[in-house]
Amino acid sequence: MEHTPTWLVNSFIYLSAAVIAVPLSKALGLGSIIGYLAAGIAIGPWGIGLVTDVQDILHFAEFGVVLMLFLVGLELEPKRLWSLRRPIFGWGSAQVIGCAVLITALAVLCGVGWQTALVAGLGLALSSTAIAIQVMNERNLMSTTSGQSAFSILLFQDVAAIPILALLPLLGAVSSANQATSPAEYAQAAAKIIAVIAGIILGGRLLLRPVFRWIARSNTPEIFTAASLLLVVGIAGLMQMVGLSMALGAFLAGVLLAESEYRRELETNIEPFKGLLLGLFFIAVGMSIDFGVLRDAPWTMALIVLAFLTVKGVVIFGLAKRMGLPYQERPVFTLLLAQGGEFAFVVFQAAAGARVFSESTSSLLIGAVAVSMLVSPVILVCIDKYLLPRFANCGRPELEEISEQQEAPILVAGFGRYGQIISRVLLAQGVPCTVLDHDADMIEAARNYGYRVFYGDATRLDLLRTAGAAKAKVLVIAVDDVEQSLEVVDLAREHFPQLQIVARARDVTHWNKLRDRGVMLVQRELFESSLASAQSVLQLLGQSPLQAQQMTDRFREHNLELFEKLHPHYRDQAKLVATIKQGRQQLEEQMAQERQQSKAFGN
Repeated sequence: MEHTPTWLVNSFIYLSAAVIAVPLSKALGLGSIIGYLAAGIAIGPWGIGLVTDVQDILHFAEFGVVLMLFLVGLELEPKRLWSLRRPIFGWGSAQVIGCAVLITALAVLCGVGWQTALVAGLGLALSSTAIAIQVMNERNLMSTTSGQSAFSILLFQDVAAIPILALLPLLGAVSSANQATSPAEYAQAAAKIIAVIAGIILGGRLLLRPVFRWIARSNTPEIFTAASLLLVVGIAGLMQMVGLSMALGAFLAGVLLAESEYRRELETNIEPFKGLLLGLFFIAVGMSIDFGVLRDAPWTMALIVLAFLTVKGVVIFGLAKRMGLPYQERPVFTLLLAQGGEFAFVVFQAAAGARVFSESTSSLLIGAVAVSMLVSPVILVCIDKYLLPRFANCGRPELEEISEQQEAPILVAGFGRYGQIISRVLLAQGVPCTVLDHDADMIEAARNYGYRVFYGDATRLDLLRTAGAAKAKVLVIAVDDVEQSLEVVDLAREHFPQLQIVARARDVTHWNKLRDRGVMLVQRELFESSLASAQSVLQLLGQSPLQAQQMTDRFREHNLELFEKLHPHYRDQAKLVATIKQGRQQLEEQMAQERQQSKAFGN
């Protein structure tokens, strides 16, 4: 039997570890990055030992870094950088420099050499772009003030990592010569770095567009992608030949492509691999952590983690205050930027390679960063549970809860997008209604536009009584949270049985739970708008407006009838699936029959 190639076995191990660890990590609420790190630790030399060759691990990690930095450079459009120049270079530089200076000074005071202290300060000042953006997307924070501010700082950190990497060979030269390097040699090394970078930038600007234009004319997308990767590998190799970081070359290649007219096509081709490449990098980092060093110096590692998280937390929270971020957003903003980042792994591994400090020091710092990334999800849970409730009303306008007895026939709970439309229709018809909402910012905004909205939580029985629930005829439940919606229904059914309830259902599960409680007037929030869009698509395909409306009306009737049939069985998965399949088949057959009849009639 032919021997299985080593690369195939290792690929199987890496992918198997990721497939097992990442879903498990996400199920535990720890995120995919922690899963990748755990997978690397599990299969590495200090785990079950499936991969033991440290050199292969380091080369593998370096290749992942090269591709990761290429994608970072590819996203840095000059126009985008220019529009964010003030928050990026203002607050970003304040964060990096402030944290680096304090961490470096603290390390020097503890007796650490200045080269090691400087590299540690610069590396630990960086944050995890991947984790921060993932958390902000999950919490819908990217459009908020703190989200935009965090993104600007992270963008500056990504750029700042490049000169930090370029600085390492110089520090290594100083360290290896026992600080006996002459000023002339130092200047020569700096000149070489500047010359190579300038040559790559100028040459790329002159040659890049004509070469890619010629390749694009071949109409072979795979060759276009191959040429782009050739550019990455070529520039990275050139940087390595002159003693600079391959990652720096990859970043420059990405920036050069970001300025070309082919950037979008390249992003489309490579973007699907971005997450996997980052994941492979984190697996390699997990494998390269030397737990022997951590075992020998656990208190030193713990002290490093506590010290740099505290220093960064103080600096970043101070910046958040100076930036005027809302009180409620400051704790999460601080934590996301206080933890260590993936670029710190790059910096410390490169520093060890340049002999700025020893492999054991690199492992200790990498372990400290990894620990900070591991404990951050736990700290985030604690912030959500204990800290954010205390910040909930900080900085918000002080509003008194509804206290005057109301007697309007309509009571609306929730003044979000859904509740606003209903309330405006009623008010336009001269129908008085009492509107409750517990979001102080929303109420202030509504009052600025002339709407009378009362501050109060509709899940409180006393506030429902004050809002007039005992005399009202209709209760409209427009709150966004599913559990709060069901709680309001239960209160109304128990204490105000005369109320007719009109409710918003967030999804099918919510719809079924409302129907279980006897609420018959339930509207799925996206159902009608989706049907309207489907009707537009049918018209674009050539159907007349009348035909498109008839088709969507027929689908609406069938869907509503199907839901009534499904409701008694929605807890029985097998029965539910069978009924849905049967209903879909009946609808398709019925519509096909109607199309045939329509064609026959038309002929």
